[in-house]
Amino acid sequence: MMNIKKFLVLICSALFLVGVLAGCGSTATTKTDGKQEEAQKSAIEEIKKRGTVRIGIFGDKPPFGFIDANGKNQGFDVYIAKRLAKDLLGDESKIQFVLLEPASRVEYLQTNKVDIVLANFTVTEERKQKVDFANPYMKVSLGVVSPQSAPITSVDQLKGKKLIIIKGTTAETYFTKNHPEVELLKFDQITQAFEALKDKRGVALSQDNTLLFAWAKENAGFTVGIATLGSLDTIAPAVKQGNKELLDWINQELETLGKENFIHKAYDATLKPVYGDSINPEDIVVEGGKLN
Repeated sequence: MMNIKKFLVLICSALFLVGVLAGCGSTATTKTDGKQEEAQKSAIEEIKKRGTVRIGIFGDKPPFGFIDANGKNQGFDVYIAKRLAKDLLGDESKIQFVLLEPASRVEYLQTNKVDIVLANFTVTEERKQKVDFANPYMKVSLGVVSPQSAPITSVDQLKGKKLIIIKGTTAETYFTKNHPEVELLKFDQITQAFEALKDKRGVALSQDNTLLFAWAKENAGFTVGIATLGSLDTIAPAVKQGNKELLDWINQELETLGKENFIHKAYDATLKPVYGDSINPEDIVVEGGKLN
């Protein structure tokens, strides 16, 4: 009889403990979900309360993001960033440009130093694990630029030689994964990398072909010997992972801008003066956030 009583007491105690733990777990989950929901709901409200949207861009990557002779931010990405600020806050000047390097784009989002990165950010599976990409506004491939006096026209020519790349770029990922036989000479800054090419510290430099086409046109004596390399990728704005409200707003904004061909207007204002008629804008521009 005593054993049965003890057994019942043990069963009741166990059921009570399970109930308490389940209740605690449910409350914690609810609180966590609530905080996440609150953070997501307040994302745009926080930007409006601040009065400026912080957008990460490049300062040394013409014609996409650079500082002009008057100290002003200019370029394709900057043109689009100003429109986002205008439609979000009613004034394109209500924007805080934050200059960053290729390797710091993910970190600046994760540490809340910027609201949006709009800096030639190629969408990759690896990066999608760390940040949330909006729909694309541009298409891109890798390319390789080299001196006209010693042009590199195939990857085979790079075997055992130094190829200049910028840390944190898709070029670094591509060559590390697919061509370990190529020696990589890495730099943090875009400007440093191109100076190294001019100084002949490497036989060639790999980066987005859209950037290399523009650079080669403005730097006599160099040619994009490999125009396309690897897969065709897309470039998109990015936000901190989980910031669904801002992400949805950007996607809706890109769709709306597509109805007025705004990305083509950005191309005409910033890229066409550099490319001239050598590039078909349809090979670069993505309108409405959707690939054709």
